[in-house]
Amino acid sequence: MTEQQQRTFPRRDAEGRILTVGDLLGVSLAGLVIGLLALLVFEWAFASIGAAGFGRTNGWLAVILPLWLFWDDFRAWEFGAARVIAALVAGAVGVLAGLLAAGLAAGLPPLASGALAAAVFTVVYAVIWFHGVHWLARRTG
Repeated sequence: MTEQQQRTFPRRDAEGRILTVGDLLGVSLAGLVIGLLALLVFEWAFASIGAAGFGRTNGWLAVILPLWLFWDDFRAWEFGAARVIAALVAGAVGVLAGLLAAGLAAGLPPLASGALAAAVFTVVYAVIWFHGVHWLARRTG
């Protein structure tokens, strides 16, 4: 690993894969917060000019930056069944967990319930993806 790779965050191996689940969670949750803050700014701007009521945007949109990070880590793994299966399982379980969280928070405005769902999806996907792809890659060679 080069000195430059050691100074970047998230830390990555020589192939560009994120090294620790903590790095993956930290960066993906930071991206989620940035996405949520961007949504809040847009909501405030539209509400202040009277174009829409505050909180009506779907909070799931906050997951855009974490998805970009997950896609980048997916591409860093060699082509094969391990990365595809890990991504599909993590995606399915993450979406189901996010939908369950949104359903439990159905009384909240769409921005809040969607943001909660996006946060649950991000954490579930990151943990299942990271451990799943590493475990499957060891098993499949």
